[in-house]
Amino acid sequence: MSRGSSAGYDRHITIFSPQGKLYQVEYAFKAVRNANITSIGVKGKDCVIVVTQKKVPDKLIVPSSVTHMFKITSKIGCVSTGLIADAKNQLSRARHEAAEFKYKNGYDIPVGYLAKRIADTCQVYTQHAYMRPLGVVPILCGIEFEGKQAIPQLYKIDPAGFFVGYHAIAAGHKEQEANNLLEKKVKSAGEKGMTYDEAMEAAILTLQTVLGSDVKPTDIEVGVVTVDEPEFRTLSEEEVDKRLSIISDRD
Repeated sequence: MSRGSSAGYDRHITIFSPQGKLYQVEYAFKAVRNANITSIGVKGKDCVIVVTQKKVPDKLIVPSSVTHMFKITSKIGCVSTGLIADAKNQLSRARHEAAEFKYKNGYDIPVGYLAKRIADTCQVYTQHAYMRPLGVVPILCGIEFEGKQAIPQLYKIDPAGFFVGYHAIAAGHKEQEANNLLEKKVKSAGEKGMTYDEAMEAAILTLQTVLGSDVKPTDIEVGVVTVDEPEFRTLSEEEVDKRLSIISDRD
């Protein structure tokens, strides 16, 4: 085995290569990109918008049963990019964590704390040889209330267990291109932040741009949470179609 090659070092998750890499963890990131799904999250001054592609792999499948958009609690939403089976397992643990927190403390789990707990589990999965990293990147969104102040929250957690809050973020196949576009949109919005309509347009338009074509209402899923309506909900096809029409008319 030559010291410069990766041969042999990707057999076990707990072995570093001579370059200081954990190849199995890097392969988990690659699994997320190989799912060919791109997801976008945008935080406005009074809302959070998440958008993802919807691909039905077989005509025999009922389209309404295919989704990457989930509720963890009534007020915390999640869009999972990557292997959907891994996402379901992760969601189950997150829901258990959220329910246990509320039972012990008497109030809903904060979005940031839930993101930390999910990230901690992901990080532990990189330390043990009898586990493997989950090939999924969840983006969490919600509204936190501190006294009378309502604060929109947007977090992304990666398979290595790294998590941080964002103004806007992308995950999946076209992640880098989308992040470059989102960076410009957040910069142009400035300190005041985006309104609900601006955040919605930024998320959908970014996804359309990186995909290189106009999308139909059946091609995407849109999840929203706002200060006025803090419960996470997914827009219906009619609502998505209305939003797409508004964006195309502006263009």
